[in-house]
Amino acid sequence: MKIKLFITITNLLKMRSILLVFLLVFSLSSFAQWKSYKLTSSGDTLNRVDKINRKWGPWKLHYDQVRGEPGYEEEGWFEKDRKEGEWRLFTLMGDLVGIEYYKWGLKDSICRYFTKDGALRLEQSWRALNPDKEYDTLEIEDPDKFNTYRTVVVKNEGAAIKHGIWKYYDPQTGRVIRSELYTLGKLEEEAKAPVTTEKKPVAKPKEVIEFEKKNSGKKRVRYKDGSTGG
Repeated sequence: MKIKLFITITNLLKMRSILLVFLLVFSLSSFAQWKSYKLTSSGDTLNRVDKINRKWGPWKLHYDQVRGEPGYEEEGWFEKDRKEGEWRLFTLMGDLVGIEYYKWGLKDSICRYFTKDGALRLEQSWRALNPDKEYDTLEIEDPDKFNTYRTVVVKNEGAAIKHGIWKYYDPQTGRVIRSELYTLGKLEEEAKAPVTTEKKPVAKPKEVIEFEKKNSGKKRVRYKDGSTGG
């Protein structure tokens, strides 16, 4: 009985050693595909650059204060050197001040910006055009027919275009003080909402509330540089 138990324990130790070696080899091979990267304290990789200098995966970008403009940081995702999906903007103190969305490396959809206190101050509406095409298509609403859309062919100028409603908020009251309607980059109409001097409690946007709950008491992520050469 003792012999069988000894053999079983020995086999388990061997299996564990083999598994550790496999994980180590797999980890090294994963890192080897990157020309450079940064490693967090939890072992995750950030700011990965492949062998042909393309950014991939989760990234954190830092910008110092320049000519009176405050510094800030961005966190989001790269695919083939282009920003993709949700990107979050922070002050250098860690306050969430913006949520942007990207497609093909260009702003797309509704982007929101906040004060340091978490009050919504601006909403922008963007449409990204596929930079790999000379022409792209967009669906726009027909002003003469409710809830009817038509397809428009647009020459690609290599940048996102303003498309939709832009709203400017009074952070003190939460009221819209100005709105602009853009169609394919053209300002169609501008309206001003009545401004009130009465200050009322303003509810923080849900994105800010969720961010504060998720990061309450957390320390900022630290990382170190890593490189495989190349």
